[in-house]
Amino acid sequence: MDILPFFSLGAGFLFYALIKFFHKVWWIPMRIQFLMGSQGIRGPSYRFIYGNTKEISTMREKSMGGPMELSHHIFPRLQPHLHSWFKLYGMSFLQWHGATAELVVTDPEFVKEIMNNREQYYPKPEADVFTKKITGDGLVASKGEKWTKLRKLANHAFHAESLKARVDTQEISVEGIIDECKTFYTAGHGTTTLLLSWAILLLAINTDWQEKARQEVLKVLGCGRPNSEGISRLKLMGMIISETLRLYPPAVSLTRKVQREVRLQNLILPANMNLNIPALALHHDPKIWGEDAHLFKPERFSEGVAKATNNRPSAYIPFGLGPRVCVGSSFAIDEVKIVLAMILQRYTFTLSPNYIHSPIQVIAIRPKHGVQVVLHAF
Repeated sequence: MDILPFFSLGAGFLFYALIKFFHKVWWIPMRIQFLMGSQGIRGPSYRFIYGNTKEISTMREKSMGGPMELSHHIFPRLQPHLHSWFKLYGMSFLQWHGATAELVVTDPEFVKEIMNNREQYYPKPEADVFTKKITGDGLVASKGEKWTKLRKLANHAFHAESLKARVDTQEISVEGIIDECKTFYTAGHGTTTLLLSWAILLLAINTDWQEKARQEVLKVLGCGRPNSEGISRLKLMGMIISETLRLYPPAVSLTRKVQREVRLQNLILPANMNLNIPALALHHDPKIWGEDAHLFKPERFSEGVAKATNNRPSAYIPFGLGPRVCVGSSFAIDEVKIVLAMILQRYTFTLSPNYIHSPIQVIAIRPKHGVQVVLHAF
């Protein structure tokens, strides 16, 4: 039997696969790099297949390899690549996650337009395998009609809007319920626990603010059980939590995808690139918050977020922004207020000499060795 036709067919398929491969990992990156460069957007050079992932991984391993001094200046530690490349390329630049281009965006007006996503130009990208295993395909990762349905249910659940939500939940499959349990544990319980941990750390260090918060709790709640009406009146506590979320936000960055070629302010963005919004960098930017941006100063929020950010509220995004803002943010903050109030009613606390300050980022920002404090009953 003549095998030449089969060999030729196989060679043709192989040639087609190679062309498709090189188009994805070489032609498209080179085209995007040229298009963005022609608009004044620079960045670290694209490296074949890997992009900048190896550089980023090496820099992060080095910066987070050991403990740091007791400081809240954690941005260079957790995102050393951004800290370095901002200095080299400016506050908006192009980096590469493998063969995928990522435009790093820090202009609050850009952030507002992207996150509000009124024209549906900037959806969430597909979650990677690791993230899906942890959060499932629930409210955080889903898109389109599925997300709309789950969001509606979540709004009902958190705000107790109607009995109909209980009926609607019957339409969710067993797999859907499992995904939502993963989501609520990871994005809900995990985020709340970390917020509480960082708030305890900050109050253990800043005992003057701890005492202010205690006096407010005793004035509003006395020694009684916290209730919803009283919790809503804890203004200083709210300021403390807002400042904690600024210094140690749940997510260091948010990612959106450019669905199709679109104009973003003065830039033309090609399709299928990602937009990286570095929340931690925004929260620690001295141009927005002042030269004391790395200090714990809850009084920043005494007149609200708009005043704290000099009328650039999209520079403060601990729970995201726009239609996909975290549905449980108010619930999480109330949970933390309740726990802190109950602690402050009974104890003073100071930082343990055994505490090692070693913030790391594993999905969220977390203390590598936990937070150890010494409780003093009164």
